[in-house]
Amino acid sequence: MSLRGHIQTIKREDPAAKSSLEVLLCYPGLHAVYFHRVSHFFYRHGWYVIARSISQFARWLTGIEIHPGAKIGRGLFIDHGMGVVIGETAEIGDDVLLYQGVTLGGTGNQRGKRHPTLGNRVVVGTGAAILGDINLGNDVKVGAGSVVVHSVPDGATVVGIPGRVVGARSAALGTLEHGRVAACAESEEADLEQINDRIRELEALLRLLLEERVGQGRG
Repeated sequence: MSLRGHIQTIKREDPAAKSSLEVLLCYPGLHAVYFHRVSHFFYRHGWYVIARSISQFARWLTGIEIHPGAKIGRGLFIDHGMGVVIGETAEIGDDVLLYQGVTLGGTGNQRGKRHPTLGNRVVVGTGAAILGDINLGNDVKVGAGSVVVHSVPDGATVVGIPGRVVGARSAALGTLEHGRVAACAESEEADLEQINDRIRELEALLRLLLEERVGQGRG
């Protein structure tokens, strides 16, 4: 994707973007992606120190850490971006949306493929962590704050710690949409309501058991 096309994608998907010049000058997610293109070039040609130096400078400038070995598809949109970490063997498909604080990390010190692979049109909410050599299919949505350690099929919505699938859609979601994260949050809210209902049931049962125990003691 060309720089102009990338800027147009951000303008289309981010209602806060007022002009192409603003996106070009003020969007660290865009800067981080293009610094990564340069560092990845040097990484592929074995100039590892230069590659890491560029990625470290980009981290200092943008607050986004992308290892030069990571493979990134077209149209990656890192919204806000502060604290985003993308590991060495991570692979990201096309038209992926990452919010601030997202981690695509490993789970140990093993060598080889140890970071996740994301399909096309994946959306990862704020503060979520996707860990290990796992695969997230196309059109997957990950709720804010979730920790995903298992592979996820196409079209699924994942929330919680550890991440669990709470819904799936077979139809493609199309291009980036901020609304997809909002929909994911609604699913998470419904799931939390079910948990709260179960907690209240268990609390009521505990009170009954305690009252019964007290009554037996008096008797």
